[in-house]
Amino acid sequence: MEAVRSQRKSLVSTGVGSTLPLYRSAPPLEVRLEDFELYAIDRLRVLKGISDALSRGKKPDEMEKLVLDLWKTNMRHQHSSELLNKDIISHFVLRLVYCRTEELRKWFLSIETTLFRYRFRDEPPEKQRALMADFDLPYKAVTIAEYESVKEKLNQVARAIGQPITTDAIYYKVPFEEVPELVAGRRVFIQKGNAYIAMNQVVSLVITQFRSHLSKALVLTNRKWTSMIREQEKDRLVPIIEALSTSYLGPDYNQPREHAEISLKDIDQIAKSSFPLCMGHLFEKLQEDHHLKHGGRMQLGLFLKGVGLKLDDALAFWRAEFSRKVGAERFEKEYAYSIRHNYGKEGKRTDYTPYSCQKIISSTPGVGDHHGCPYRHFSEENLRAALTRMRVGNRALEDVIDKVRNRHYQLACTLTFEAVHGSSCDAGVNHPNQYYNDSQRILESQVSSSWTNTKMACKGYLCHCDFVIMDLVV
Repeated sequence: MEAVRSQRKSLVSTGVGSTLPLYRSAPPLEVRLEDFELYAIDRLRVLKGISDALSRGKKPDEMEKLVLDLWKTNMRHQHSSELLNKDIISHFVLRLVYCRTEELRKWFLSIETTLFRYRFRDEPPEKQRALMADFDLPYKAVTIAEYESVKEKLNQVARAIGQPITTDAIYYKVPFEEVPELVAGRRVFIQKGNAYIAMNQVVSLVITQFRSHLSKALVLTNRKWTSMIREQEKDRLVPIIEALSTSYLGPDYNQPREHAEISLKDIDQIAKSSFPLCMGHLFEKLQEDHHLKHGGRMQLGLFLKGVGLKLDDALAFWRAEFSRKVGAERFEKEYAYSIRHNYGKEGKRTDYTPYSCQKIISSTPGVGDHHGCPYRHFSEENLRAALTRMRVGNRALEDVIDKVRNRHYQLACTLTFEAVHGSSCDAGVNHPNQYYNDSQRILESQVSSSWTNTKMACKGYLCHCDFVIMDLVV
């Protein structure tokens, strides 16, 4: 399905050939509905990668490399002439997606500003100056005479912050309140209320302008969305827009990893070693109550399907638990159908996929429900108790709780994974089945390593045994 026909037209880049747009106005392009969504998803991968890295406390030099790598990896296009179009279109689509609530606007504003910051820093000086001109900033470079009068002070600041001292450096003089981050970090020389900004620090000035413009634009977009777009596009764009803000961008885990299959006799042990907290909690409640409400059955059932529990075993598993409370006959009448339905064997025969972290976090469990994300839906006391049972150490536990307080639920789960397995998870946890797969890989590698070490340690002993036996035979 197409929104409109694709119009192959490249947007004119800003400045002297800069490929970094300022997103001042929507592009005068007609876009296929498929590209409308795919471009937005590619940019969303970049933004979510940045958000995760910021949550993990990455250093500025690490952030710069990560942001540029994310951009190059995800924002490619088979036609180089379309790269700028993709950049601008994807920004405006996500602006529409994230304008709808204050929380969404705040997240988008922060991450897009961070993206712009590192992309601006990657531009050469002449293109940075061109972008400054596009912002129409009322600042001019300091004259040679004024530069000479404060040269020594500027060099002192440069030495203090570890910046190289050059004789041809370009400085701008601006009111100090317009560069608060430089003033707070004591990275700028101030005289008579003016801050002298080196060319390599101009990004702080530009970012202030970029953030201000985008913040106002998001509010205006929200008004258009509420008053006009939401109603006019309710059958075409609205479903796409509403889904994008909670999109999961990784594998669907509909099929278990290669050769992975779990049996009923192993499920208890696997649950203890490799289930994430959300699934481990459901598994425990099922064993305690011999029942789960619909939300819990869907969340746990699809997860088990994704880790390799076959349909016949799934029916046996749920029957064994539910029959103890509702009886075998009622189980067959009321619950067996939905299990077969999840495996695509009933109804429309849709092969349903396991829930992602984003879907689980956004769920709203009611009284008596046990599904959802424990990091979001548990009280702090209950969460601490659950993490302690998983043998998360005190220091790691406090780090997890800190992330939860700041609403970084997936990062909290990632820290739990690292604490339980003693191994880093740089990609972060984005899906319960990813948690399970990564856990199994680590445990399998540990078993393999342990077996190798055992064989090496026993090698000399086995040779000695062989020699003794041969001696007895002779």
